Amino acid sequence: MKAGKVILFPSLLAECPPAAVLPMSNIELVRQVRYFVVEELRTARRFLKACDRNIVIDDLHFEVLNEHTPHSDVEAMLQPALEGHDIGVISEAGCPAVADPGADLVAAAQRKGIEVVPMVGPSSILMSLMGSGFNGQSFAFIGYLPFGSGRVAAFKQMERDIRTRRQTQIFIETPYRNNKLIEEMATTLPGEMLLCVACDITGERQSIRTMPLRRWKTEKYNYDKRPAIFLLYSD
Repeated sequence: MKAGKVILFPSLLAECPPAAVLPMSNIELVRQVRYFVVEELRTARRFLKACDRNIVIDDLHFEVLNEHTPHSDVEAMLQPALEGHDIGVISEAGCPAVADPGADLVAAAQRKGIEVVPMVGPSSILMSLMGSGFNGQSFAFIGYLPFGSGRVAAFKQMERDIRTRRQTQIFIETPYRNNKLIEEMATTLPGEMLLCVACDITGERQSIRTMPLRRWKTEKYNYDKRPAIFLLYSD
């Protein structure tokens, strides 16, 4: 029996029709899949219904793979593929397996020789980099920064990487701390360093702004509880 495939379906970054940001081939293919591994069940169901309201959710099979899933449980989620069924992987937002627990499933599939098919779709990391005006040939995604004294050390390490490696630094924050993070950078890092804040990417309120930190220090803004991604660089 031929094994099924592991298909990585990018999901939405903001409230918008799937057809506005996803190729029709994604939507056509997602209609055919019956087995899914998802980061968040409610989000995945809502995404599938947005793709096609005629999809019958109760006919589908879901496994949840998130930061709480024991590593020992991941490999068993590939059983449908070994039985010849395709498995769709859906992240809570954006591209599966990029800063996402789905990477563990992909690694297990690669070990077993199961074909992995990444589909085209929105990535906040790449789209924010595209809109920032920063170096797109050398960049690093840091994820979440540490708190306390570790955060100051992280700022200084990013500054060194920008200065010595000419490397764009990309990172995220818990949405209710977005404004505080900008304040911290504006008071800790050199005023000429450039900060890009990309918020609500692909949504109606999308905003991608690049300014020196000295301007962010006095600028009026409010990114509280909004999905945002941050990029640092220096000319």
